[in-house]
Amino acid sequence: MRHVETVMGIPMSVDIRDAGDHADAVRAAFDLLAAADLRFSSYRDDSEVSAVNRGLLAPDQYSADLREVLALGAGAQRASRGAFSLRLPGQKLDTDGVVKGWAVQKAADLLGQAGVRDFCFNAGGDVVVRGAPENGARWNVGVRSPWNAAEMLMVLAVTDGAVATSGTYERGNHVTDGRTGLVAGELVSVTVTAADLCTADILATAVFALGTDGLAWGLENGADAVIAITHDCRVLQAGTVPFAEPVPTFLRRT
Repeated sequence: MRHVETVMGIPMSVDIRDAGDHADAVRAAFDLLAAADLRFSSYRDDSEVSAVNRGLLAPDQYSADLREVLALGAGAQRASRGAFSLRLPGQKLDTDGVVKGWAVQKAADLLGQAGVRDFCFNAGGDVVVRGAPENGARWNVGVRSPWNAAEMLMVLAVTDGAVATSGTYERGNHVTDGRTGLVAGELVSVTVTAADLCTADILATAVFALGTDGLAWGLENGADAVIAITHDCRVLQAGTVPFAEPVPTFLRRT
């Protein structure tokens, strides 16, 4: 079973390899994502985040979901010594650095709770996988080139984990270093593998903000592997990167 839907402004898809009808579980997962978009989108005037930014809600009026997301962001901010931040220059709240990974992981967890064992949940290139596509194989997760979205820079072989990438891509360089308030400019792409997408998504953004010093930090804070691309086309790796075979020559360690 495969289902595709645009949520949070991006195409999201789920590919289920279990036999049977899982339409109700898929609908519940995408309804959860739509509810997260309604609550957290800074582009919607009726969202909770927009109400916070207009001063219409006091902290003791925040929803449990918003408090959870803010706590995750605050933890990442402390761990990164301020490089990761949910506040934009001007101090408006922007939860984008947490919400997509947090919501998609919750949606994937709903599928698991409904008994779905083998699936790939793809949220605009950030991916949660469980089980196997067939016969115990790993899921192949492509990572696009930061210079050409039509090309794959690498393919990772993953099972029971998540992959998130932070990079320039369509939005340009949009990650701000919370320590300086300036756009982070040392890297063009960071890909993180981790046990869950919330962790992978937060760490990819934080490492991007930290720059090359962030790779080891990412491993210390929950990443299984970190791959970063610099402006001069260097490929930096930390941890055990699950490359699918064959590994392109330029990605092999020397």
